[in-house]
Amino acid sequence: MTTKAAFSPQEWTTVLEGPPSAGMIVVTAASGGMFRETLALSKAYAEARRVHGQSELLDEIVGAKPKADHTRYHSVDELRDSGLRHLRDAVALLADKATAEEVDGYRSFVLAVANKVAAAHREDGQAVSPPETVAIEQITAALGADAS
Repeated sequence: MTTKAAFSPQEWTTVLEGPPSAGMIVVTAASGGMFRETLALSKAYAEARRVHGQSELLDEIVGAKPKADHTRYHSVDELRDSGLRHLRDAVALLADKATAEEVDGYRSFVLAVANKVAAAHREDGQAVSPPETVAIEQITAALGADAS
């Protein structure tokens, strides 16, 4: 089992920033619903904590308060590009230090966060808007995950 101790402080920050970055990419993909979608991000962490014990690594990730400094970005595009880079970097770090199951668990958690945020607010009568769908596709690609 891989734990936080396997990572340098900077590496661990990269791993921790992945899930909230994915959430913020979806939040900013379409207008409206920011409050509900941000709340959904927190709920995704709370739900993940309830399945505690399946992965020590994931337990440590969801046990940390989700945070990422999104105020440093000057545009939605800059936030998205940086967030996708965080996700690619995090998966690369995990692939080097964690088991394949732990990497898959991380990918699943990140996608669960993105999907929960997208579904938190209906836009134009749709549960998930086209821009949110595109954002989730970009997140999926950055994670090197199948869209299933």
